[in-house]
Amino acid sequence: MKLNNKRTVLVGLAFLSICAFWQMYDSVIPLILTKTFHMNETFSGAIMAADNILALFLLPFFGTLSDKTNTRLGKRTPYILGGTIVAIILLNILPILDNSYYAAESHGKLVAFVVVLGLLLIAMGTYRSPAVALMPDVTPKPLRSRANAIINLMGAVGGIIYLAVAAVLYPNSKVLGLDHVNYGPLFVIVSAIMTVAIIALLLTIKEPKLAAENRALEAQHPEWNLAEDDGSGNEVLPANVKRSLGFLLASIALWFIGYNGITTWFTTYVDKVMGQGLGGASTCLLIATGGAIISYIPIGSLAHRIGRKKTIMIGVLILAACFLAGFFLTTAFHSINAIMFIVFALVGFAWAAINVNSLPMVVEMCKGSDIGKFTGYYYTASMAAQVVTPIVAGTLMRSISYKVLFPYAALFVLLSFVTMTQVKHGDAAPEAKHGLEAFEDMED
Repeated sequence: MKLNNKRTVLVGLAFLSICAFWQMYDSVIPLILTKTFHMNETFSGAIMAADNILALFLLPFFGTLSDKTNTRLGKRTPYILGGTIVAIILLNILPILDNSYYAAESHGKLVAFVVVLGLLLIAMGTYRSPAVALMPDVTPKPLRSRANAIINLMGAVGGIIYLAVAAVLYPNSKVLGLDHVNYGPLFVIVSAIMTVAIIALLLTIKEPKLAAENRALEAQHPEWNLAEDDGSGNEVLPANVKRSLGFLLASIALWFIGYNGITTWFTTYVDKVMGQGLGGASTCLLIATGGAIISYIPIGSLAHRIGRKKTIMIGVLILAACFLAGFFLTTAFHSINAIMFIVFALVGFAWAAINVNSLPMVVEMCKGSDIGKFTGYYYTASMAAQVVTPIVAGTLMRSISYKVLFPYAALFVLLSFVTMTQVKHGDAAPEAKHGLEAFEDMED
């Protein structure tokens, strides 16, 4: 049994479009809110946090709803198609309102911008869980870590495409000193990326056929299914599997609390503790992203050989060690140095080891008809952490010391190691290879 890499790349086009959008959203919307609409950091921060808050409700809801959907396009494709179309329309209204407000300020235009932004976030929330659930729908359980590595890589490609486009369209030489920047062309190009990605997905991935083939394959391997018949024809999770799921979701929340605490506050931390500017901090975070990108595929293969849980726990220990090293490096030195770059490259590797395998472990515990619901569980745990940790970490830094950031992150990551020891299900046992079969993986 081998992963269909080409098909997985095509399935990943949905995640590519989502990541291109969010990379732009996180980069451009704060600039518009603060510079065009003159909002202070509190109001703009609250608006920027709205996507995580909405995600707590939208992602589980639409994940579960897509499980119950049955159309000629499949379970997930209608949400991916509909959500993308609505998002593209709303996305291109934003720069029009932005430019119009700059030309002639009015309260009505501000309200209209916020309303459209809110509707856009809802539109994006309708199809993230279905888009992510599409991969396990068409991929056999033992191969999902490898497939998720490719999906994550496709998401990174989406973000890189956006960054390249933004760098070409808006270099410092063009925007420096301008009172207002017209982001309309950028929004149009991101919309085009989303359109092309989804059209390619629709033309190449026939969800009903592929999902049916995968269900037929999994029916031949009942040992893959952890659910049991409750006597009435319905499948339920045994108590021990539910316990593993609870500890796994707790682990996800804990390592996101640690990791997101660093990514949220690192630039401010470097300024306050080391007296360094944005450039050095951004370079560290970029190196971490690069480390993750080059690790995705090897991590997927490693998990296939030693198991998902072991791979995650290795990643957790490395991540905690890197955060502790980060504390000593940032407090002992007054400038960002090569050792810090190495540490952040390892942060990227560790995060890839965790991120690639955690979603497959969650959906491994469910039956095929609940993949969307369990994808929603995963996002509920991760998004809840991302709502809470900027507030908690920020409060601790303000009331104690900025130097508490790295120990705070390391503590929560280490706590996730403890909870992961209690996860007994959701792994894909490494398969023994014999004869010529042992060389198959070398041909991928």
